[in-house]
Amino acid sequence: MLDANTLITSQGVYYPQAMVPELWSWLLHQGVSGRVKMPIEIYEEVIAGNDDPLTKWIKNPAVKAHIVLNENANPATVAQVTYKGYAPDLNENELAYIGRDPFLISYALGAPDRCIVSLEASKPSTKRQNRRVPDVCRDLGADCCDVFGMMRALGFHTGWQKAL
Repeated sequence: MLDANTLITSQGVYYPQAMVPELWSWLLHQGVSGRVKMPIEIYEEVIAGNDDPLTKWIKNPAVKAHIVLNENANPATVAQVTYKGYAPDLNENELAYIGRDPFLISYALGAPDRCIVSLEASKPSTKRQNRRVPDVCRDLGADCCDVFGMMRALGFHTGWQKAL
């Protein structure tokens, strides 16, 4: 389950499409095979950005069809993630600050083989709306890794297409 920051930072810092197009074709391939997905709520977060290469890529109908998870969030699970993962009494400003992370985490809890891919760094001392995705995942029993862990686990390398 891709967090928005994974794609945004990969495009903007580590792996711009113009420099490492193999990563982006590999991500699409992983989406086609069902190994890499992004909830619609997170997709909407990504496309709300500028008209940049990432937004153009992910809005491509073929990419969207294979990257976006074809599943609806379970409202009770989203509420549980918010209540137990952040705080039971968040106000509107705190909820706005958290954004769509409870949706992302709820999808990961929806199946035992799912792992969230996020570039947020763990910071266990944070509280309420400032909690980080890896810490909430750990507390609720969801798997979480960073983009480098995903690439290692799924075997990314620049010559991946030649190996098929």
